This record gives sequence, C-alpha cells and structure tokens, in this order.
Amino acid sequence: MTPRFRAVKGTRDLFPPESDRWIEAERIARETFGSWGYGEVRTPVLEDTALFARSVGETTDIVHKEMYTFPDRKGRSLTMRPENTAGVVRALIENGLASGPTPLRLYYVGPQFRYERPQAGRYREFSQIGVELFGVEGPSGEAEVIEMLFAFLESLGFRDLSVSLNSVGTAETRASFGEALRAHVLPRAKAFGDDDRRKLADNPLRLFDSKDPAVRETLAEAPRTLDFLDDRSRLHHGEVQRLLTEAGIPHHDDPSLVRGLDYYTRTVFEVSSGDLGAQDAILGGGRYDGLVASLGGPSLPAVGFAIGEDRLLQVAPLTLPRRAFVIVLPQGTDDVADATRIAREVRVALPGGRVEVDLTARGLKKGMARASSLYAEADTRGFDGRAMLALFVGERERAAGAVTVKKLATGDQETIPVAELVRRLAAERSTR
Repeated sequence: MTPRFRAVKGTRDLFPPESDRWIEAERIARETFGSWGYGEVRTPVLEDTALFARSVGETTDIVHKEMYTFPDRKGRSLTMRPENTAGVVRALIENGLASGPTPLRLYYVGPQFRYERPQAGRYREFSQIGVELFGVEGPSGEAEVIEMLFAFLESLGFRDLSVSLNSVGTAETRASFGEALRAHVLPRAKAFGDDDRRKLADNPLRLFDSKDPAVRETLAEAPRTLDFLDDRSRLHHGEVQRLLTEAGIPHHDDPSLVRGLDYYTRTVFEVSSGDLGAQDAILGGGRYDGLVASLGGPSLPAVGFAIGEDRLLQVAPLTLPRRAFVIVLPQGTDDVADATRIAREVRVALPGGRVEVDLTARGLKKGMARASSLYAEADTRGFDGRAMLALFVGERERAAGAVTVKKLATGDQETIPVAELVRRLAAERSTR
C-alpha cells in the first residue's frame, strides 16, 4: 500500500532497537553530567528570530539560509531553534539566574532545526546533547567540560579520543585576524563559488566551514589565529593545554579550527576518535564569554559544547545493557486475564526486565514465532539470551496454578507453580 502521508524531507522516524540506543545514550549523558553537578535545562523550541541573529551572527550560514523562520498570527517573527545555547542564555537572563550564584552548570537534550541538505547523520530536524558552564573565567572551565565530555564518550564505548584545540582570542584579535585572512584570500577568490565569495566579504572566518577544495587549499597557507592573540588569551590557551595534559586528555593545536558561530572567544575545540577514519570529528565546543552580555545580561563567562545526537548514535560503539526478557503466551482468550496477572508478578521479580503478554491470544505457534524472532535479535535489542523465557498459560496451567516455562536459548521446558517461578527469577537476578 502506498502511504498517503510521508515524513517531511530531512526528518525521520525511530523505532526499537534504534530508539533503545538513543534512550541509553541519553541516560548515560544524564548520569554522567549529573555526577559532575550539572542539571538539565529545557527551553522552548520556538524563540524570537532576533535572538539568533544577535547571538549566532547575521553572516553565518545558519542565520543567512538555514533557519526555519515564520510570522505568527500577530506578525511576530519566530524561529524554530537551530541551536540551543542562545535559548539557554535567554532563559538565564529572563529568569534572573544570570545574576545569581555561580558557577552555574547546565545540560540539555533536545531537537534543533536547520534547513540544509540531508545526508548521512545530518537531518533538518536533529537532536543535540549539550553542556553549558557559566561563571568560570579561567581555563579550569574548559578543562572540566572536556574531561567530563571524555567520561561521557568513553561510557558510550569510544576509544582513542583526542582534542583539537585553537584560540580565536578576543573580539578585537578576531577582527584583526579576519582582516589578515581576507587580505591573504582575496587575490585567489576568483576561483571560489558565489557562497564563499559572500563569506569572504561578510565574515572571512566563515571560509573555514567551506568544503570547496580551492578554498581549503588557499586556507592551508593562511595566517593563524594563534599569531594574533593578545597576551591574556595566549596565557589562557597555554593553561588550557597544561590542565588537559594533567588530566591525561590527549590534545593538539589545530590552527585551522574556527567554530562556525560568531559568539566564540578564546578556546574552540573538537573531539575526535581515531577509530572513525577520515570522518573522525564527533563534536565541537568552546568558550563564549561575551554572549550573555550581548543578549542583555551581565558580563558572565561561559564555555560548553554540543553533540549532534544523530551523528553520535550513527558511529558510537554503544552496547546496550543486557536485560531479561519474558513473553507470556495465553493459549486462548479465556487465559488472557491469568497471563496478565502472571506477567505482573514477573515484572516485580525482574525490575528493569521486559515482560510482555500476547493480548491477542493468537496461540502458541504464532506466539513462539515472535519469541524466536526476538531471541534472534537479542544482541541488537540488548536482551540477555540466557534469561529469555516464554511462559505458556492454558486451561491446564490455570487449573494447577502453574505455568509452563520454555527457555529460548535451549528449548528446555517445565511446568512449575507460579510462586516458585517468581522466587526463581528473583533469586537468579540477585546472583547476576
């Protein structure tokens, strides 16, 4: 049957077991960040369009051509958030937290929206996991955020991680670097496309986002941001490196690393995994000390990162935790009530396990076909194959207050009292 409706281009649906991986990654994020003192912030998807033009930058691709922007019924321009940091800062200022006690440690998990060409791991509706640390001006802010980030990624199974670092200095040094970069690139700009020539005119630092080989070749010999740093920024950068070395975090300078948003100051970074080959960058982040003040709040330093969850889950070597699985199969409709009661008792004995009942009572043959298919997918679904059971409930079992138990791993089966089954399952769980 041809579907009448389809998902909007650049969006997608998630079903188990893929959605199970998302749930587990987000659980690990919340557990890791929470253990470092970070709390979750949730902000609206819709924001005033001017918020992003002011924070992200009028000349960025995001504002210039990627935002989902529309007037509401009263003519106010609204935008579906293309990134989350600006909304978090707006929320802090509006709710008075930007003037409160610091440090302020926050993280978020949620959807963002950008109109760009869909490709592997990149969608128009995408999810981000991000962290924001406010109120720490010194390099210890970067060191904490990056060390915590490594703990999160390692919990997802990543190995051979390293950090690429650069410093874009202050707004003044960034402007000086931009002029030097423009002077270097301009004689070669005839080979660039229209979009890259626009970037050169509006904000030459945007050229570092270009995929055009001609642009990248030109930038290979361009001036370096590190050569334009003021003394304080240079000292800050050196101290970030020292603290990362002390924490055992592999890192190296990358002069070509310039984050694509205008609010970054001083430290910018990317984290990569050597296991991923050429496309090894997992995420990026940096410092943005002037953002809160630029949006009407107090002078409040900040540092953070954002991870594209779609890309992350595409490459993460995440292994789902093994859990027990029990399917209860009533032989007929008269057996459904008893099957439901037995499932309720089994769930108490197996907290965290999965227990389902065939409410349609299709019979043992069809029920076992589903059980067998789930057993075949045990690894991808995070089930413990040794603890996967099918329970048969029919007239004979109901009369005896019993249940027939079939081990999916071996095919062995026996009929035992329900109370004994519950005791066995609870005992086996306690020994795992």
